Amino acid sequence: MFEVSVEETFAAGHALRNYKGKCENVHGHNYRVRITLEGDGLDQTGMLVDFVEMKKVLRAAIAYLDHRFINDLPPFDELNPSAENIAWYFCDQMQKGMKDELARTSVRIQNVKVWETDTCVATYRP
Repeated sequence: MFEVSVEETFAAGHALRNYKGKCENVHGHNYRVRITLEGDGLDQTGMLVDFVEMKKVLRAAIAYLDHRFINDLPPFDELNPSAENIAWYFCDQMQKGMKDELARTSVRIQNVKVWETDTCVATYRP
């Protein structure tokens, strides 16, 4: 089994709905996102997936959230912008953005990790 990961960072603000505590107030984070793909075989160039393609999709998803108030942006205008839901969002965007690549290979998303701080991380596994 092979695994490849890409990682990027961004800054954004949010406020948790239905939460009692300081995080119900508007605040921000310097987020870190890591997406890991896995598969059994490599292509003719000896790669599982091209890092360039992974980063292109991830950076597009990040650009939508970067330096924004996440609560104002679909799907987070209805979905609570918790780290867990943000991890799901990045998985969904990666699946859509790499649809052709994932369909023609045995590659799949293993997990998406989103750090809100250096010590707090949420993981989503499809």
